[in-house]
Amino acid sequence: MRWPGGGQCPRCHSGQVTKRGFDETQPHRQGYLCKNCHRQFDDRTDTVFAGHHQPLKTWILCLYLMGLNLSHAQIAKELDLNKDDVHQMTIQLRQGIVAKKPRVLLQGEVECDQVYVIAGHKGKPDSVKEKAAKADGDASRASGAGAL
Repeated sequence: MRWPGGGQCPRCHSGQVTKRGFDETQPHRQGYLCKNCHRQFDDRTDTVFAGHHQPLKTWILCLYLMGLNLSHAQIAKELDLNKDDVHQMTIQLRQGIVAKKPRVLLQGEVECDQVYVIAGHKGKPDSVKEKAAKADGDASRASGAGAL
C-alpha cells in the first residue's frame, strides 16, 4: 500500500531497491536494500509506525481505541500490552497525525465578522435582556440626576 509502483528508498527516493528478506519476528514485514545509497529499510521506515516492534494490526487497533477515548490502561488491557508501551505508541500516533495534518491556507477574499450571542442565564435569554434594559435605565437616570 505504501509503494504501489514498487519500493522506494525513504532517504534518496530511488526506485532502485531490492528485497532483503523479512523480519524474523514479523514475517510479513519486508526488508529492503537501496542500490543507490546502500541503506537498509523496511515497510515502516520514516512512518508514524517506525520504532516499535508491534504488528501493524496492533497499531491500527490502538488508533481505533484512542478514537473511543479509552485510557492507556484500558488500551493496554485490550491489546495485551504494557501500559508504558501503549503510552509511547499513543504519543507517536498523535505526533504523527499532527505532523501530517495539512496546513490551512486561506485563498481569495476572506471576511471575518464579529458575532454577539446573548446566551442568558441557564438558558433564559429574556432575563439577560431585562437586566440589560434595567441597567440602561439606571444609567440614564443617573446621568439625568447629575445634570440637576
